[in-house]
Amino acid sequence: MELLPLAAERATRLISAFHGAHVLVIGDAMLDTFIVGRVTRISPEAPVPVVSFDHQTHRIGGAANVAHNIGALGGHATLIAVTGQDENSKIFMQGCRDAGIEAACIATDSERATTTKVRIVTERNQQVARVDYESDAEIAGDVERGIVAAIQQHGGNASAIVVSDYLKGCVTKRVMEAALEAAKHSHIPLLVDPKIPHIDYYAGATVITPNHHEAETATHSRIRSTTETRMAAHAFRDRARCESILMTRGDQGMWLLTREVEGQLPASAREVADVTGAGDTVIATMALAMAAGGTLVEAAQLSNAAAGVAVSKFGAATVTPQELVRAVGLSAEP
Repeated sequence: MELLPLAAERATRLISAFHGAHVLVIGDAMLDTFIVGRVTRISPEAPVPVVSFDHQTHRIGGAANVAHNIGALGGHATLIAVTGQDENSKIFMQGCRDAGIEAACIATDSERATTTKVRIVTERNQQVARVDYESDAEIAGDVERGIVAAIQQHGGNASAIVVSDYLKGCVTKRVMEAALEAAKHSHIPLLVDPKIPHIDYYAGATVITPNHHEAETATHSRIRSTTETRMAAHAFRDRARCESILMTRGDQGMWLLTREVEGQLPASAREVADVTGAGDTVIATMALAMAAGGTLVEAAQLSNAAAGVAVSKFGAATVTPQELVRAVGLSAEP
C-alpha cells in the first residue's frame, strides 16, 4: 500500500510540538574523534598515506547522538548510558553538557574503556583509517543495577523511550526488560535501534528500526525487490515479536509495517555526503514525533525527511526544526 504524503501544515504543527516533548534514551554511548590533516605523500615505510596533522575534534555518538538529535530538534532528552573511567569519559561528558543533554545516569565502569572511534580524515573529509577503543562485554553487578534503577526512576517522566543498541554492553536482557516495563507502565511507545544478536530481547517493543542488512540477517533472506522487502518486514516482525517495523534501505528509502498499514517511503536525500549516524537521526525524529502526539505513520514520514538532511552532512550530524520543515516541503513537491 502506498502511504499518503504528510501534509506540510500537519508536519509543521508536529515539529512545533517537539518543543518540550521528553524522550528517555537508553543504550550504548560513544565518542567520535576526528583527527584531520593534509595528505601530500605516501609513506616510504608502507604503501599508506602520510597525514600531516591539522586539528582534532570530538562528537558524541551512538545513544548520545540520538539524544543530541532530539535536543537539536527542540525536544528534551534524558540519557542513560555507560562509560569507562578514563579521559575520553571526561570529553564525552563535556560533549553531553555542551549539547544540553541531561545525563541522568552515566554509569562508569572501571573494567571497560569509554567506547571511542578515532577516525583519521583528510581536509576533504576522506577517511584514511579508524581505530576503535571499546569493550563489548555486557554490564553486570552494580553497574547494571544502577542502569535499571535509573530507568525505573526516569521512565515515568518521558513521553517515549528509545533503546539504542550497538552491542557495546549497555543493553542487557535485564536492562531491556526494565525499559519495556517502564514503557508499559507509562503507556508510552518504546522504539529500538537493534542489533540482531539481541533480537529476542526486544519482544513487545512498539517499533524496531533495522536496516535492510540486519533484516536480511534476521530473516535469512535477500532483499532486492519490493516484494522481498515486504516479506522480510513481516518475517522480521514475527521473529522479533514487536508491533511495527521501520526498515531503512539507504537510497531505496524506508519500508513501514504497522498493524494497520504498510508501504514504501521513498528516499528524500538530494545529495549524500556521509551516512554515519543516519539511523540515530531516524529513531530520534520518530520517537520525538510520537512523543509530540504524531501517529506512527507521521513519525516515520518525518524521520525519513530528517534522514535526508542528516546524510547531506559529514559525520554523525543533527537536524534542526527549520531544516526539517524545509525538507518536508521539498519532499511534498511533485
